[in-house]
Amino acid sequence: MQENTLSDAQQQIEMLRESAAGYVGRNIDMKRLRASRGTLPGYEAEHLRHMAELGWLGIVVPEVYGGLGLGFAELAVVLQELGKGLMADPLVPATFAARVLLHGDNEALKQTLLPRLLDASLLPCVAWQEGLGSLDTAAIETRVEADGAADLLLSGAKRFVAGAAGAGGFIVSARGATGCGLYWIDAKAQGLTIHHEQRADETPSGLLQFDKVRVTPSQVVSAASPEGLAALERALDEAAVLAGAEMLGVIEAALQMALGYMRTRVQFGKPIGSFQALQHKASDLYVQQELVRAVRDEAVHVLDVDTPTVERVRMASRFKARASDSGLRITREVIQLHGAIGFTDEYDAGLYLKRALVLSAWLGNASAHRRRFTALQQENGI
Repeated sequence: MQENTLSDAQQQIEMLRESAAGYVGRNIDMKRLRASRGTLPGYEAEHLRHMAELGWLGIVVPEVYGGLGLGFAELAVVLQELGKGLMADPLVPATFAARVLLHGDNEALKQTLLPRLLDASLLPCVAWQEGLGSLDTAAIETRVEADGAADLLLSGAKRFVAGAAGAGGFIVSARGATGCGLYWIDAKAQGLTIHHEQRADETPSGLLQFDKVRVTPSQVVSAASPEGLAALERALDEAAVLAGAEMLGVIEAALQMALGYMRTRVQFGKPIGSFQALQHKASDLYVQQELVRAVRDEAVHVLDVDTPTVERVRMASRFKARASDSGLRITREVIQLHGAIGFTDEYDAGLYLKRALVLSAWLGNASAHRRRFTALQQENGI
């Protein structure tokens, strides 16, 4: 009989999975999580430093910049495990920013900012969204205007900036005379005001207001042009897939919690898990979970190989829509399966529902991604 062996890539993925699972097992603390709700920056600085020490901040950063140079399949399993412990922040926002920088054309900024991100001395975040429910990166009112021979002045507002409370700077999309571009703005820049809005899980997102913030040529991530937002659009698809990977971890942990409860909660002299109606519901939820996993595998494969833009966008939206819908459905049903105790704040099931609410809305909700997926199918005759 031929012995089954894992490929080098599969072994790497399993090592990262075990490392992340072990980290969560050692550090998960729901009491501490509850105590931190409503506080800034919304994550523990020590947790970010541990991510840096373990190399997770650099998984999809090339080795030339100090990263590990691995793929999205590797990062997805780390996020999946962290999602089980509600411990993923701020890994996705940091990776989102890193990928925008990498897809941009300012080599000096890459050399300056990426090493600081990888050692956790700087958290950059992406400020691209201005309104609700749209994935149109060019639908922006934030403007840059010339001020002298080379400098620009940036004015406008951005919302829903994940990680903003702890950020050292922002990659900001803005419209100029020749198109849209991306610009690096230090968090302490004169003219920038940062407000904080509370999300469903009581973590903060940023509302940024820019009043004639000066931008020098060295701060241009991607120059204003008809293709100036290409770096943002590509990184947005990558981040949406990573948010979906975290959602899979949330789903798995919530469903396992419900199954454990069904095995131990006794009604009418028997465990409630023996009741056929609840067995059917749990089976349906498991099928939904596995559908998310299957589409996740397709999505990270598309990101890790050289595929056309259309296929990347299609798979990112397909996965984010699937993960958002299933995440909300499963975490809500988990509350129901627990009965009255599931509605109490002291029970952990509600924490997973609240995280699912945040992840389902961030980087485009299911409806927005379905609209984009459908439009893409129609435009390309797929």
